[in-house]
Amino acid sequence: MRMILSNLSKEPIYEQIKRQIKEQIMSGDLTEGELLPSIRSLAKELQVSVITTKRAYDDLEKEGFVATMPGKGSYVLGQNMELLKEHRMREIEEEFTKTLHKAYQIGLSEEQVIEIIHILSNTR
Repeated sequence: MRMILSNLSKEPIYEQIKRQIKEQIMSGDLTEGELLPSIRSLAKELQVSVITTKRAYDDLEKEGFVATMPGKGSYVLGQNMELLKEHRMREIEEEFTKTLHKAYQIGLSEEQVIEIIHILSNTR
């Protein structure tokens, strides 16, 4: 499992781990039933505390991305595609909210924001 952590990020390390595992599940890089590294081995590999990796795994379990079986490890759960889409839409809404706030702070109108979206969507 590939993962890049930054000590300079404002995002806590356990959140960085959780986010990157989620992204790998949603992209299909980690598939249903796949065994995740043990909490201890991931902590050792990333050179972080076991408590940090445990917190990330616990959060992933609460959110329905993994299941932990005592003595056997943590496995990727099958994902409901509609649920994943809804999760992604919430993330997009959060990003749009931040972006709109910045745009309105500098005085852009709704029409200007829409124009930017049209320009950017035509360049992909």
